[in-house]
Amino acid sequence: MVKHIFDGIQAYSSALTLISKLKLWKYFLVPIIISVVTATIIGLSAYGLSDNIGHFIARIWPWDFGKDTFTAISTFIGAIVIIAIGLILYKHIIMALSAPFMSPVSEKIEAYLTGQNTHYHRNTTFTQQLWRGIRINMRNLAKELLITIPILLLKFIPVVNIFSTALLFLVQAYYAGFGNMDYTLERHFSYRESVTFIRKRRGVAIGNGIVFILFLLIPIVGVVLVLPMSVTAASLKTVRLLKEDQILPQHKPIL
Repeated sequence: MVKHIFDGIQAYSSALTLISKLKLWKYFLVPIIISVVTATIIGLSAYGLSDNIGHFIARIWPWDFGKDTFTAISTFIGAIVIIAIGLILYKHIIMALSAPFMSPVSEKIEAYLTGQNTHYHRNTTFTQQLWRGIRINMRNLAKELLITIPILLLKFIPVVNIFSTALLFLVQAYYAGFGNMDYTLERHFSYRESVTFIRKRRGVAIGNGIVFILFLLIPIVGVVLVLPMSVTAASLKTVRLLKEDQILPQHKPIL
């Protein structure tokens, strides 16, 4: 698992060079706009809601002593809850809406890495790609929320809350990497086959998603570069995995 996580991270080292070499920046214009607008809306909403959630949580403290301290802690926890849910919503929204624009990117990367102009995959339309993106991200959103809510409740338990933060980060990373890998897999696998493929290689998805989440910690630049870098890295690694499984021809070496 650890090796696969590092494999997913390492793929980023060739991403920027490949984007420039294949002249892919033009394909990222609309997804970057989607990313910036979505991040702005969610960020403003999070800023306004964190205090409200904190004061709502503070109501469970019935005594006057320690009220201010408990309210401060509750506000902090409220901010974490909002940030966590905001990140979940952000990544699934941009991944779903960007699917038709990201598929051509991964297709060009696949053609370059295999040296094949002949298509060895299913032909899908803009609408089908969009629907696939919405469907798989809705599925992932529901599952991620079911996992995330219990983890957030652990924040109220001292010491345990330290480990819950790390676990929450890994869950976020896994589903981010999942979405990035599916841009390549959607041409070769059905919805269910794609889910099975990524489950068997969850370490790679986590590795890709770790850098995805870290990008979002960089003000402004993060939301601009997160999709170009993460999708390119995921495409590089996913094509390599498909070649190893002999689903794609072995004609050209991987970067």
